[in-house]
Amino acid sequence: MDKIIDIYKLRDRVKELKAAGKKVVLCHGCFDLMHPGHIKYFQAAKKMGDVLVVTISPDQYVDKGQGRPVFNQNLRAESIAALECVDYVSINQWPTAEETLRTLIPDMYVKGQEFQNLEDKTGKLQKEYKVMKDLGIEIGFTQEVVFSSTKLINQYFK
Repeated sequence: MDKIIDIYKLRDRVKELKAAGKKVVLCHGCFDLMHPGHIKYFQAAKKMGDVLVVTISPDQYVDKGQGRPVFNQNLRAESIAALECVDYVSINQWPTAEETLRTLIPDMYVKGQEFQNLEDKTGKLQKEYKVMKDLGIEIGFTQEVVFSSTKLINQYFK
């Protein structure tokens, strides 16, 4: 089974899984420069449900600064799919996860504890939270070690 799947095929798969009584958990982000914080985040998110789906921001919508993402969307998807705890990976088609949430309608959307106050400097999380509330999607937060790919890149690779 290929873990990397088109977003619309994933929508159909999520419907099947939910109909079978499985709890589907979604994580979404850029996930450029995979690091231990990402891995622990995915492992913790997987424990919150039966099936872990990860969607990634497409290259054209990564807003982390010049020269980013370091790794293109296909390499980022392949790296995440290689993790045992991840069941499915899809490349998002939109600038935020709002439409992803509407398309997939997971049972739970999981973010790291750095977002627990439901704020981020881009305003994306606040928009996503409104969609979650409208669709009845539960929000969860992991309590794992936090790293920033941007900080790591700036600190060690420039």
